[in-house]
Formats: sequence, C-alpha cells, structure tokens
Amino acid sequence: MTIISLEEQMRGWLAYIARQRSFDEQVTAYARLQGLVDDYSPRIVFEFDSRAASEAQRLRKAKIRIGTMDLKIAAIALSTQSRLLTRNVADFRRVPGLQLEEWVD
Repeated sequence: MTIISLEEQMRGWLAYIARQRSFDEQVTAYARLQGLVDDYSPRIVFEFDSRAASEAQRLRKAKIRIGTMDLKIAAIALSTQSRLLTRNVADFRRVPGLQLEEWVD
C-alpha cells in the first residue's frame, strides 16, 4: 500500500462523513472510516519520500500522461523497486520500467 492510496481513500471517507447530517448517520460513517484505519494498520505503507518525489519529477518531465496521484504511486513503486498491483493497468502501463501486475479481487 502507498501513502497516496491511503490519502485518496481517507479523503473519500472524510467527504462522506461531512455529508452526513444526523449523528446516527455520522456513527455509521465514522465506523467505515475506522474500518479503513483498521485495514491499513497491519500493513506496510510505502511513503512518498524524497526519492519518490525525485522519481515523480522525472516522470512529469518525461510527460508521462497519467493523473497526479497515479504518477505519485508509480514513483513510489519505482523508487522502492516494488511491483505495483493495480486494477488500473491501462494507465500504469504508460510508465516505463514499472513492474506491474493486474490485481483482481
């Protein structure tokens, strides 16, 4: 898992929580957020560090045409020499040198 994936999921749950009007709805929404925290807690989370930032800059200069968050995820995978498991192979295939594997539930 990457910190970028966590950020994207966290933003989604925080937006969902913000839309809930009643306390009862918020209880359910916060329980789902807690589920995300619980899911991530035993896992290794790869950080977006200076090596990943340099890699992201290199990819941007190479005009790799994928979204910013995907670019950061790819940069983390490249900088740590990790295999990227994803459902989004179409976009990530555009990144040269990325070890990629399609992930299906």
